[in-house]
Amino acid sequence: MSKLDANERWKSKMLLTDHVEQYERKEEEKTTGSKMLTNDEREMIRDLILLPHIDTMVGKSLKEIEHSGNVLKRAYLMAGQAIQRRIMRDTYQLQKELKQRNIKFFADEQDEFISYHKIFCRGYQERFGLTRDVMRTEISLRLTKYTAELGEALRNILNNVIKK
Repeated sequence: MSKLDANERWKSKMLLTDHVEQYERKEEEKTTGSKMLTNDEREMIRDLILLPHIDTMVGKSLKEIEHSGNVLKRAYLMAGQAIQRRIMRDTYQLQKELKQRNIKFFADEQDEFISYHKIFCRGYQERFGLTRDVMRTEISLRLTKYTAELGEALRNILNNVIKK
């Protein structure tokens, strides 16, 4: 409901048909969504592009830890596997959300410094590029976030055990 609908004075005014159509189009866009990508959707696509890279990095680290003679090897492996499960869960949720929004993307080409993807969004096509520096930064931030979440979960578990 708009401000004009609630205002009784506007009901008696005459509107040009162009204005009525424009008003109805705006209302329709609000309910169905626009056809162009939103910033949230771009972030979702970016994350979905980065998550397989993060999973690969964590997997390589886990293989290195398996072959090491570290005393805390088992704890590191469990932490890495928990992070990998979280990555898989996030990947699945993002894929599901993008599918519901009718958004698909494919790797297009890769230059030395930029990775391009084609995005098909509700009938429109767009090209999305990520530089290596941005990818490294975002991967680092995401890994830090996963590690912090795991640390917080462990802290909560330990606090509950100590209280008992």
